[in-house]
Amino acid sequence: MEEKQTPFQAAVRPGLTIGLVSVAMTFLVYFIDSSLLVAGWYGLVALVLFFVLVIYFGRQYRTELGGFMTFGVAFNFSFITMIISGLISIGGQMLLYYVIDPALPEVLAELAFENNISMLEGMGMNPESMPAEQLEEMRINSGRGFTLTGQLMAFGFALIFYAILSLITGAILKKKDKSLDY
Repeated sequence: MEEKQTPFQAAVRPGLTIGLVSVAMTFLVYFIDSSLLVAGWYGLVALVLFFVLVIYFGRQYRTELGGFMTFGVAFNFSFITMIISGLISIGGQMLLYYVIDPALPEVLAELAFENNISMLEGMGMNPESMPAEQLEEMRINSGRGFTLTGQLMAFGFALIFYAILSLITGAILKKKDKSLDY
């Protein structure tokens, strides 16, 4: 009799795969045009791809379990997959930011600041009317996301986001065996 994997065991391979896909996508976009790394649409595309891959691997795991999966198992599988892929993604970003192109964080911070200014202008605000201290604080905050500390803090917030996404994927992936109902 074949032994079934726990959600943790089953999530390792998909987590590694999704993490490596994320790193490959980041490097591909970096080589095409590094300014795209701070573009809003890039983040949205990465999120959709991430979500679709978690569901794809979750369905494979559900099939391995005999076609049925409880919400708890689906949630655990999804959450662990996302944590593993997130850790690999951070590792890839740190490799890019601190080994391959150490000047990149400054460039991306400036581009992120410019995107924030454009967003303010799009909402009808005039950034020139803002106090210089507030603009400088925005500039500093734009750069924090590209530091090691900023990446680790972002991962902490991402854990909350992963939990919410896991609730959604858990609801999508669960499938009750109706033959057990009497």
